[in-house]
Amino acid sequence: MVINSALLDSLTIMAKESPRLRMNLDLRNSLSDKSQRMLNAIEPGSPMPIHRHRNSSETVVVLRGHFREDFYSEEGVLTESVDLIPGGECMAINIPAGEWHTITSLESGSVILETKDGPYEPLSSEDIMEL
Repeated sequence: MVINSALLDSLTIMAKESPRLRMNLDLRNSLSDKSQRMLNAIEPGSPMPIHRHRNSSETVVVLRGHFREDFYSEEGVLTESVDLIPGGECMAINIPAGEWHTITSLESGSVILETKDGPYEPLSSEDIMEL
């Protein structure tokens, strides 16, 4: 598969039409792959809960657009914010396993590449922070 502007444009169109204002494209070869890889088109206003991945680090690479990654303490206090912009000061970030975080799209047409360890695990209620 070639990841090009046409593919990102198509994913963005689907994100804009989605009630959640985001759409991902699974890049794994099969459900038995030992890692997670996906493109995620996220439009401004897409609800993204503060969450953690207890069993996996997460790497996020911004392919286009503008995002903000926010990090939180166990008590729900914002501890750090990082702007992610292609060609900017920060284009990618690795989030350690267990760290509370969320990502916000700040520009229409924004797309990231996300990777995580191991097979897909849906978030459980104890991995979503309610403020």
